[in-house]
Amino acid sequence: MTQDSGETRARAEVRLRDLAFRRDGDQWIVGRPGGEDFVAVPYEGMRAIRLLSAGATVEETERRLHAETGVHLDVRGFVRVLGELGFLDEPGGPVALPRRPTFPWLRPEHVRWTLHPLVHLLVAVLVAAGIVTAVARRDTLPGWHDLLWNAHGTLVLASQIAAGWTLIFLHETAHLSTARAAGVPGRIRLGTRLQFLAVQTVVSGVWLAERRVRLTVYLAGMAVDAAACSAALLLTAAVGRHPALSLVALTSLTMLATQFLVFMRTDVYFLLQDLSGCRNMYGDASAYVRHLALRSLRRPSPDPLAGLPRRERRSLRAYAALLVVGTTACLGVAFAVTGPATLTLLGRAANTLIAPADPLAALDAAAVLLSVVAFQAVWARAWWRRHGPRVRRALRRRAGQDPA
Repeated sequence: MTQDSGETRARAEVRLRDLAFRRDGDQWIVGRPGGEDFVAVPYEGMRAIRLLSAGATVEETERRLHAETGVHLDVRGFVRVLGELGFLDEPGGPVALPRRPTFPWLRPEHVRWTLHPLVHLLVAVLVAAGIVTAVARRDTLPGWHDLLWNAHGTLVLASQIAAGWTLIFLHETAHLSTARAAGVPGRIRLGTRLQFLAVQTVVSGVWLAERRVRLTVYLAGMAVDAAACSAALLLTAAVGRHPALSLVALTSLTMLATQFLVFMRTDVYFLLQDLSGCRNMYGDASAYVRHLALRSLRRPSPDPLAGLPRRERRSLRAYAALLVVGTTACLGVAFAVTGPATLTLLGRAANTLIAPADPLAALDAAAVLLSVVAFQAVWARAWWRRHGPRVRRALRRRAGQDPA
């Protein structure tokens, strides 16, 4: 017979991995250097971590905490949470290796300059010059017709793809470089935001950095977008209109605009989350929306915001309303516009392949089918990588409840 792991830990010394800390108001942010999971704990939790790190057992930690603070902390449950976060070094257990960062050859000393105030000032001057140019020289502003710079659709599409992915690469590299300068490894990966396929840079470790660094990392991508747009406008004013300059300006402006869709986890979302003092604005607001939905169905549901500070509760309630409105509108556009348009495009391509008018039409239809199907496959893979474990857990719970 084996003993419960919690009871074993209660009588044994708990070994913690190397952890880093940052004080945030009356709480502490705790996580592994280079890791992606962090937790906010009160003073008692931080004191428990220090005692456990010093070699105290779970029972000793509970006694000392009660003697020092008068608070009875469930240290056994606290240790269990730390284990779920991967903060424990359990003998004989699996070794939790950090995920391989993007561009591991890029060292903090290589990109330290990205955090220098002079660099930020130069970017701000460039962006300001672009704004002044746009206001003073309206002829430098591109329009949607500038995207159709060539009669051959293939060339137009190829140029848009090239410009888009180049700017996306620069945007995400800016996030990665500023985070790496602060000692945060960071990873660039494909992800999903509702029906959109997105490139995301995971820099969770920036939670341990000071606020100036955190805000720099959040805004670095948008700064690159704004700088690219400004440079294109300035060059247009200097040398005249050119399809490449118009394409860069339009693509940059589009990328900047999408960052303000804060009902998804965009750059502006992370900025608002930090400034509002929320720990997990999207997750907490989503839980609050589910709570309201259950209450409307007269089903019991505890308020998930009940234990949070008043200021954070106000921010989360406001964001919850924005989350519902924005998500509903975004999915509405997908079902009413994007979905039917895509299905119609696929139907036309399939009909052309079944009865092609000429070889060129058949080739065009095949290219359309291949590109649309490939894009949806990449989106589905990215979505499953993020949501698959939760779906599998839900299916296992359902299978356990339902009779075989």
